[in-house]
Amino acid sequence: MSENLDKSNINEEGKSKSNDSEQGLEDAVEGSDEALQKIKSGSPSTQRVQRPHSSPPRFVTVEELLETAKGVTNMTIAHEIVINGDFRIKPVELPEDSLEKKVKDIVHKAFWDCLSVQLCEDPPTYDRAIKLVGEIKETLLSFLLPGHTRLRNQITEVLDLDLIKQEAENGALDISKLAEFIIGMMGTLCAPVRDEEVKKLKDIKEIVPLFRAIFSVLDLMKVDMANFAVSSIRPHLMQQSVEYERKQFQEFLEKHPNSLDFVTQWLEEAADDLMNQKYRNALPAVGEASGSGDSPGPDPVAVQNYAYLKLLKWDHLHRPFPETVLMDHSRFQEFQLQLEQLTVLGAVLLVTFSMAAPGISSRADFAEKLKMIVKILLTDMHLPSFHLEDALTTVGEKVCLEVSSCLSLCGFSPLTTDKEAVLKGQIQAMASPDNPIRRIVDSRILTFLETYLVSSHQKPLPTAPGGLGPVQTELEEVAINFVRLVNYNKMVFSPYYDAILIRNVCWVTWSEVI
Repeated sequence: MSENLDKSNINEEGKSKSNDSEQGLEDAVEGSDEALQKIKSGSPSTQRVQRPHSSPPRFVTVEELLETAKGVTNMTIAHEIVINGDFRIKPVELPEDSLEKKVKDIVHKAFWDCLSVQLCEDPPTYDRAIKLVGEIKETLLSFLLPGHTRLRNQITEVLDLDLIKQEAENGALDISKLAEFIIGMMGTLCAPVRDEEVKKLKDIKEIVPLFRAIFSVLDLMKVDMANFAVSSIRPHLMQQSVEYERKQFQEFLEKHPNSLDFVTQWLEEAADDLMNQKYRNALPAVGEASGSGDSPGPDPVAVQNYAYLKLLKWDHLHRPFPETVLMDHSRFQEFQLQLEQLTVLGAVLLVTFSMAAPGISSRADFAEKLKMIVKILLTDMHLPSFHLEDALTTVGEKVCLEVSSCLSLCGFSPLTTDKEAVLKGQIQAMASPDNPIRRIVDSRILTFLETYLVSSHQKPLPTAPGGLGPVQTELEEVAINFVRLVNYNKMVFSPYYDAILIRNVCWVTWSEVI
C-alpha cells in the first residue's frame, strides 16, 4: 500500500522532514485506540451528520462572522491544549517600535508619575496607593486553592482596605510594612522559577518603583498559575475536548454547509487509490477466470488510515488542506519535513553501511556517531535557502573520512579511491527524490507508519523495517506523535468521515469500478 502511495496523484515534491521509550509508544498508540473506541461508541449516528454535497453561497452578517470567528478561536485553543503537551501561555510582549507599546508606556508613566506626586504631598495622599493594594489583594487571593484557609485569612486581615483607609486618614499608615507583607506572601505563593524575581523586590526601597515591580512579578505569577491550571486539567480534557470540538464544528457546518467539500475529495481520492490497487492485485493471471464482479469497496478504516498517510505527501502550495485537519496543518507539514530528512538520512546510512566492512557497520557507537554527523549537516533541510546537492557533497566527504578512520582503528584497510568515488556518487545521487534507494527507504518509512495505524491495538509493536535500524529512534518519535494526532482527529471527526464514506464511497462495487 505504501508503495502505491508514491504512485498516486500526490505531488511528491512537497517536502517531508527525542527519544521516547517503547512503553511511551505503547501508551500513545494503545491509549488513543481505547479512547477512540469509547468516543465512537457514544457518538451520534452517522446518519445524523448532515452535509449537503454542494450549496449555493449566502450572505452573512458581520455579527455572524464575529461569532463564527470566536467559536473557531475557542475550538483551536481547546485543541491545542489537548494535542500539544508543551502548550504554554506566554506573557504578552509588544514589539518595541509598535504604536501599542508606545501608548502603553505613556499611559503607565503618567499613572506612576501621578502616584509619585500624591505620595510626595504633605501630608501624603494614599487614594491611588490604596486602590493598588486592593488590586494586589485580589490577585493574591486568586492564587489560593480552596484548602488555603490560613493564608486566605492572613491576606484578608492584613490587607483590610477599610482599616488601611482609617490608618491613612489618621496618618498612621506604614506603606512599607504592607509592601513587606505582600512580598512575603508572593514568595510563599510563587513558583520556584520566580523566587529570584521576588527576592529582588526586597532590595527596592522607593515605594513607586517597588509597586511597579510588584505588579510586574504578579503578572508573571498569573501566567504561571494559568499554565499550572492547564497542565492539571489536561488529563481530564480529552473527552470534553472531543465533544466540544465536534459541537463547535457542527455549528460551523450548519452555517457553512460546504465546509466538508475538501474532506470529501480527500477521502474519495484515498478510496479510489485503494480500490484501484486492490483491483490491480486481483487481476487474474493469463488463462484464469475473472473474479466476482460484486466485491465490496474498501474498508472505511483502511480508507481513513490511507488518507492520513496521503497528508504526509501533500502538495501544500497548490492543494487546499482538508477542513477537519486544518487546525493541525502545521503539524502535518512538520511531519512531512521530518520524514523527508529521515528518508535522506536513512538512505545515506544504508548505502554507507552496505559498502563498509561488517566489522564497523555493526558497531553501535560508530553508527550513532555517523548518524549525528549526517543529521547535523542536514539540519537546515527545511529552509528554502538549503541546497541538498551541496550538502550531500559535504556529507559524502565527511562520511568517507569517518569510514576510513574507523576502518583503520579496527585493523581494516581504508576505503580505496575507487570505493570512495562510488560511495560519494551514491550519496550525491540521494538529492533526487526519484533515486531508487531513496524511494525504497521512503516506502519502508511509510510502511512503518502504516503498520502502527492498522495494528495500533496489537502487540508486540512493530519494529523498523530492514535497513532502517539506525534511525529507528527518530522513526518511533514521529510515529508516537503521528498516531496520537491521527487517533485524536478520528475521535472528533469519525462520524463525519463514516457518513461521507458510507454515502459516497463504500457502496461502490467492483463491477462499477470495472
